[in-house]
Amino acid sequence: MDISTSISLVSEYRAIGGFATTQGTKKYMENAIKNGISNSHFRSFDNLNLSSLGMGTYLGQITPEDDRDLENAIYESVKSGAINVIDTAINYRSMKSEKNIGNAMKRLIEDGIISRDQVFISTKNGYITNDGDYPTVDVLEYMHNMFISQGIIDSKDISSGYNVLNPNYIRKCIDKSLTNMQLDTIDLVYVHNAYESWVDDISREEFDEMIRKVFQVYEEYRSSNKIKYYGMATWTCFRLSQNEREYLSLAEMVKIAEKVGGKNHGFRFIQLPYNLAYREAYLLKNQSVGVDNGLTILEACNRLNIGVFTSVPLLQAKLFGAKIPDYLGYNDQLLKIVQITRSTPNVIAPLIGQKKPNHVKENIELAKVAPLTTAEFSDAIKIFD
Repeated sequence: MDISTSISLVSEYRAIGGFATTQGTKKYMENAIKNGISNSHFRSFDNLNLSSLGMGTYLGQITPEDDRDLENAIYESVKSGAINVIDTAINYRSMKSEKNIGNAMKRLIEDGIISRDQVFISTKNGYITNDGDYPTVDVLEYMHNMFISQGIIDSKDISSGYNVLNPNYIRKCIDKSLTNMQLDTIDLVYVHNAYESWVDDISREEFDEMIRKVFQVYEEYRSSNKIKYYGMATWTCFRLSQNEREYLSLAEMVKIAEKVGGKNHGFRFIQLPYNLAYREAYLLKNQSVGVDNGLTILEACNRLNIGVFTSVPLLQAKLFGAKIPDYLGYNDQLLKIVQITRSTPNVIAPLIGQKKPNHVKENIELAKVAPLTTAEFSDAIKIFD
């Protein structure tokens, strides 16, 4: 039996039905508040009640220890009432993070702690990946055996940034993510660092056509209730000045979604870096919506009804060594870092990576602290000056 046949075989499992709903997330919020979580910890977007701290699953090794730690971290974070937003990508830890999410969700539901409709789960696709359950098969060998030799994609479909936007690959990734997480429906699927990965290889017109075809796939999966929303997870394209080559206009991406899915299209979220070092989302006026020019990306998202999740709030722990002035009586470094990003207008939640029990405990305690009020944020943000 060849590698592709062996890897494609999956054990039988019963998928978890449902998706995040108004009623489910409201119930989660109400239970969380009863258990000591701040009543202003939750944000409302599209009638969903989402925690103002989300859980990221990017870092870690492909080891049983990290599998166990991540699964337990998801379980404890959701159980505590602190977090009902979980973010991942098919390539994170070679699919292992998605699999850990599925296992944690099954435990939470089987233990009667939550129902599926209380938790908002997002993943990403586009980057090439291998499968961590087959550690001897590296990424390029996996891609060749599973996709290229099968005629699903051509080698030229892989960008210099190791990204694939061929609709056949996007479909396979969504199907695999559903299997990995044992879900019937994924709440949100992002196309992952697409422009950043292709800008050196193709023209802007070619990219627009490629992203249009990706959005078509997402709309197909929405129509079959396999995903509820889609979006763009990005690194630089929304944080650059308009004259820079890697810059993208959010309004132009939304127009493509409207052409594909009509006014009720599913492009409703973006993700981008934002922290005390990467401040462009709040400060850089690089977007236009209609006749309104000079908007920040956060302001543009507000005009276009796009929800925003932010990545690297701790800059992969680098900010712990930064000198940040005390403000509003805070002297805890984690609290000083997270409170500003978490409280920024038009941000739903920063996504914080966590695996070890002490980090989980710290983030649960953060959820018990109310986000900054508008006045407090205006005062605190002065440390950016």
